[in-house]
Amino acid sequence: MLGLIAEGFTNAQIAEKLFLSVYTVDSHRKSLLTKFAVNNTASLIKLAAKYNLI
Repeated sequence: MLGLIAEGFTNAQIAEKLFLSVYTVDSHRKSLLTKFAVNNTASLIKLAAKYNLI
């Protein structure tokens, strides 16, 4: 899912691609923000790129 977020897909687009609920995708995105201790998606992507996760 992190890769799809990095590619700029919206929660609705990610949900459609992965056959999930939009609410599930939103929950996972929020969880990633918490786990990486960042406040927004841009910071999440920057940190993920720094550690070669994407």
